[in-house]
Amino acid sequence: MGMWGRLPWARRLGVVAMLTDTVLLLPIIGVVFVAEAGSTILQIGSKRLRHGKKIFKIAPIHHHFEASGWPETKVTMRFWIIGQVAAVLGLIVFLLTFIDGGK
Repeated sequence: MGMWGRLPWARRLGVVAMLTDTVLLLPIIGVVFVAEAGSTILQIGSKRLRHGKKIFKIAPIHHHFEASGWPETKVTMRFWIIGQVAAVLGLIVFLLTFIDGGK
């Protein structure tokens, strides 16, 4: 999708989460995106603080798996599965909170 397609969707998702008071569910639902961004942040921080030593072969983490020998299709499928499990987990947490009476 690219950056220009992704940013408006992320903005909309954030606004809807703020309007429905479910902002804390976003990291659960978007665990793949959080891991991708987190791996890049960790890699850059590690290189700066540890004088060039890296945590991953290459960042973001999906490139690390590809550099480790995983085929791109395997990485994609694993991330899809993780994303689906995270979405269901987020939905369960939301429903438990909703059924429990909100706050």
